[in-house]
Amino acid sequence: MGELWRSPDHATTLRRIGESGSRDFYEGELAERIHSFMAEHGGYLTKEDLAAFQPEWVDPISVSYRGYDVWEIPPNGQGLIALAALNLLKGFDFDEKESVMGYHRQLEAMKLAFADGEKYITEERKMGVTVQELLSEAYADERRKLIGDMALPPESGDPRASGTVYLATADGEGNMVSFIQSNYMGFGSGLVVPGTGIALQNRGHNFSLDPDHANALEPGKRTYHTIIPGFLTRGDEAVGPFGVMGGFMQPQGHVQIVMNTVDFHLNPQAALDSPRWQWTKGKTILVEPGFPQHIAQALARKGHDIQIALDPSMFGRGQIIWRNPDNGVLCGGTESRADGSVAAW
Repeated sequence: MGELWRSPDHATTLRRIGESGSRDFYEGELAERIHSFMAEHGGYLTKEDLAAFQPEWVDPISVSYRGYDVWEIPPNGQGLIALAALNLLKGFDFDEKESVMGYHRQLEAMKLAFADGEKYITEERKMGVTVQELLSEAYADERRKLIGDMALPPESGDPRASGTVYLATADGEGNMVSFIQSNYMGFGSGLVVPGTGIALQNRGHNFSLDPDHANALEPGKRTYHTIIPGFLTRGDEAVGPFGVMGGFMQPQGHVQIVMNTVDFHLNPQAALDSPRWQWTKGKTILVEPGFPQHIAQALARKGHDIQIALDPSMFGRGQIIWRNPDNGVLCGGTESRADGSVAAW
């Protein structure tokens, strides 16, 4: 990226990576500016941290769901939560979308998956249990037994005991990308390094200061974060990329989109437009104004604390591209709750 610059004595090599007005910026200078700015404001990010950082290629994780494979990024992201919930839900039959028991089971599975995620998710090499243990069929069978007729507060189990932007793109050659980026909490840290235009993000916000917690803050450790791109396949064929922005709504949106597609056979736009729910804490469930009122009332009788939320942004903003396996035609859906769009070229 950019061009190389060498000092007259060839002792220093820098890469030009951007410019502001008539000024060029080089990696070393940017690192110094960020280092000095963080030190001035009591931060802990240093130029040594920047120099030591390396991006990683990771293998995605998946579960099989009714003949499809649902793929997510591994921890330290929360894609594991979406997969764990789907792993529980595939043990139930969903014959119709607007079913009280259907929604009840989705909510209970989501709460159980979040409880495990809160306890175990951090940088994968630091986790006390493995992803394979959390997504095992045996563990899903045990957790599924906790889903009864009434709402329960979520508790984690032990498998060993037996301001975000999302985009999806696809081309005629079969290439597909599921991509998500975020500064978190609207504007990240709210700090911009003077003269650079670089806004410092706070993606590592969801750490614990309890040294005994799996997600405890440690030097160089990637703690729990919420951004998760999703992907759907069937057999050896790609179905397509999907994602939902919105903090802890993301895995809940993933579950609802996958079920709307696989269980209820909705097209991409209908899968996104369908009224959503969101678990927030304890037994509290937020639903959109368009959520079926009779089902909301029936869920309340099952012990759920149902609250109608008027802000549509609380329920995430998603995008979908599915590929027709018979003719290769691409079908896209875009979020009606925000300013997304579908563009073809």
